[in-house]
Amino acid sequence: VQLQASGGGLVQAGDSLRLSCAASGSAFTAYAVGWFRQAPGKEREFVASANWSGGSTLYADAVKGRFTLSRDNTKNTVYLEMSRLQPDDTAVYYCAAALHSAIVIDATDVDYWGKGTLVTVSS
Repeated sequence: VQLQASGGGLVQAGDSLRLSCAASGSAFTAYAVGWFRQAPGKEREFVASANWSGGSTLYADAVKGRFTLSRDNTKNTVYLEMSRLQPDDTAVYYCAAALHSAIVIDATDVDYWGKGTLVTVSS
């Protein structure tokens, strides 16, 4: 499966932004999906993940209550709705897909990565 993330940009603290990740290829519902991010000088970290249906989700503590992951399997697309953005959310955001995990929180379990999309939050 190929993943293409989009929707990043420059926003102010407190703003909202929606990222999208379009998947091509077959059997999209066979994959758990997730979002990771990497800030300058830091390691890539888990943000959010959902199982094959989107009925089960998991979030990093830093984004819980502010970010919402959803997936539309009819469109082969994953979304990350981000609200109350903070400067600490500044990072390159990557969408990910994992075939052998019910939900993906560890980067080593990811089978496919999308190219990142940059989110910059100014104070």
